[in-house]
Amino acid sequence: MNTQKECIVREPIYKSRRNAPAAAAFDKCCDRVNEFIVMSEGSSNVYLIETREGGILINSGMGFEAPVHRHNLGKFSDIPIKYLITTQGHVDHVGGVQYFRDLHPGLTYIAQAGNQEHQSYDARLQPFRSARAAFRFQDDFMEVFKGYAQAGYTDINPQDRPTPDITFDKHYEFSLGDLDVVLIAAPGAETNDSLVVWLPQYKIVFTGNLFGCPFGHFPNLVTIRGDRYRDALTCAAAAQTVLDLETELLIYGHHEPVVGAELIRTEITAYRNAILYVHDEVVKGMNAGKDLYTLQSEIQLPSECEVGQGYGKLSWSIRAIWEHYAGWFKHESTTELYCVPQKAVHADVVELAGPDHLVQRAQQKASAGQPEQALHLLDIVLNAEPDHAGARALAIQVHEALLADAETFCTTGNFWLVGWLQNQIKLLKGGATAPLAFN
Repeated sequence: MNTQKECIVREPIYKSRRNAPAAAAFDKCCDRVNEFIVMSEGSSNVYLIETREGGILINSGMGFEAPVHRHNLGKFSDIPIKYLITTQGHVDHVGGVQYFRDLHPGLTYIAQAGNQEHQSYDARLQPFRSARAAFRFQDDFMEVFKGYAQAGYTDINPQDRPTPDITFDKHYEFSLGDLDVVLIAAPGAETNDSLVVWLPQYKIVFTGNLFGCPFGHFPNLVTIRGDRYRDALTCAAAAQTVLDLETELLIYGHHEPVVGAELIRTEITAYRNAILYVHDEVVKGMNAGKDLYTLQSEIQLPSECEVGQGYGKLSWSIRAIWEHYAGWFKHESTTELYCVPQKAVHADVVELAGPDHLVQRAQQKASAGQPEQALHLLDIVLNAEPDHAGARALAIQVHEALLADAETFCTTGNFWLVGWLQNQIKLLKGGATAPLAFN
C-alpha cells in the first residue's frame, strides 16, 4: 500500500528531548534561537522573527500567557510586530492574538483558510472539552497561576477568538525587510488548518505542532480528552511536505529547535514510515478479519522506524485508524446497536455474585499480572457500590501499578495516560477535578 521503506540506523531523538513547560513563565524558557529569531516557550511556543522593517510573530499562546510571552520576548527585542501567523487554530496558538494587536496597531494576522472553521469547532465544544481536559491540566495550571500571582500578574488577559486579516488555501508568500516568507498549508497531526512557515533563504521551517505535541513521537490520532479523528495518511503527507523542503533548522511548537539537515531528515522519515506502517498493518488486519483488540496487541513498530509514544500511544492510534475506516460498531454484540450501557446491569451482577467475591477475583487477576481484567471487575463493583472500601482500595493499587509502568513507558512516559492514572488515583482517594475555565 503506502509504506515507503527506508532503512534508518539512528538513536531516536525522543529519548533525549526534555519535557515542555505547562505554560509560559516569567523569565523562564526564553532565549535566542539565532541572531534574528527569539523563542518563548509555553503551552505552545511563541517565536519572534526580526527583520530591518519589523517583526513577525509565530503564534500567540493562550490568552492568559500573552503578557508573559511579551515580557519574555522583550528581554531580547522591542521591535514592532508587523505580522502575526498562527500555525494552527488551537486555543494555545490563537488566544493572545488580540493582545498583540492592541500592542501593535496595524498588525496583520495571517492564517490558513480552515482557521475559522477550526476555531468555531473548538468554541462549539468548549464546555465539554474543558471538563474532559481538566484531569490533565488543572493541577499544572494551578501552579502556573500561583507563579503569576507571585510575579504581580493578577489581571489575567482574556482568551481571544480572532478573525484573520489574510487567509490562504495552499500557499502564500510575502517579504518583510530582506526576508522572504513562504506559508504552506499542511493539515497534520492536530488540526486541519495547520501550516508551516518556510524561510527559504535560511532553510528554516517553523512547523508548530504539525507532527503532534512533542517532536519524535507517534501522532495522537485521537485525543482522550475528546476530539475529531485525525487521518493517518494526512499526517504522513504533512511529514512529506516538510521533508521535501530539505530544511536545516526545524523550529517546533514545543521544546527547543531540531538542528541539522540529516537529523531532521532521518527523524521525519522515521515518523512518516511509522505512520504508514501502522496504517497498512491495520488495514491488512481488517481485511484479514482480525478484530480490533487483536490488532492492538499484535502491531508493533519495526526498529528502523521507532518513535516515541509520549503523546499518542500506538494502541490508541490503531483503534483510531480502525474506527476512522469502520466506525463505532464492532460487530461483537447486539447491545452495541442500542442505547443501554453495560453498567446498567452491573448492580445485577453484584447482587448475584456478591461484591466481595468480585473483588477477590479482581485481586487474583491483579496478582496474576492482568490489571486490565482486574479493573473490569472492579468497575462492576464500583458502578453498583461506589463506596465499597475493598474495591476502592484495590482499584487504587491497580492504578498505582499501572502508573509506575506508564511513567517509564518508552523512556518518556505518555503525557495523557500518566495524567489520567494520576487523576483516577486522586478521585479514588476522595479528591475532585473541576473543569478548566479560561475566559
